[in-house]
Amino acid sequence: MSEQKITEEDVRHVAKLSRLRLNDDEIHHFTEQLEAVLGYISKLNELDVEGVEPMAHAMDMSNVLREDIEVDGISTKDALKNAPASDDAYFEVPKVLGEGSGA
Repeated sequence: MSEQKITEEDVRHVAKLSRLRLNDDEIHHFTEQLEAVLGYISKLNELDVEGVEPMAHAMDMSNVLREDIEVDGISTKDALKNAPASDDAYFEVPKVLGEGSGA
């Protein structure tokens, strides 16, 4: 990997593409931060990973989802049994908007 440096012009260019207004102090600050990130990545590239299996997750995980099995849903009668007000098929709710509310 080549040792490419992040310059303040790079940060200004990315800020412009992102439509971010950054002052000179922020440009300098973000340039330093990006340099630190690239330095860390460069350190990681020095590691010997020969024979290490690629992985997508640090923990060994298996499918934690339940079986996709069709089950009966709740009946309308059961859904409405604790409702404060209902007719035979629907919840009844108090009217929120009054006459002339413009809604």
